[in-house]
Amino acid sequence: MEMERVKPEFEGSQVTARHSARCVEEAEEVVKELRAALEKAGITLPTLRIDPASLAREAPCPLVELGRCSMETARRLAAVLR
Repeated sequence: MEMERVKPEFEGSQVTARHSARCVEEAEEVVKELRAALEKAGITLPTLRIDPASLAREAPCPLVELGRCSMETARRLAAVLR
């Protein structure tokens, strides 16, 4: 009977860590792109960022936090999206 080869635990952890790092890098890039697009439209969301709580997991799955804004900014954003 042939024994099944078992991978050491750290190999899976390394793959997960690389995947998580790529996800965080991608989220950072998306935030930059969104910020630049909003700036072109004359809109600033002061608290636009990666949600820190979404990074707290063992394998982070970043969420983009749009944050709070003034009524005027919300109106301008709605107008741009129409």
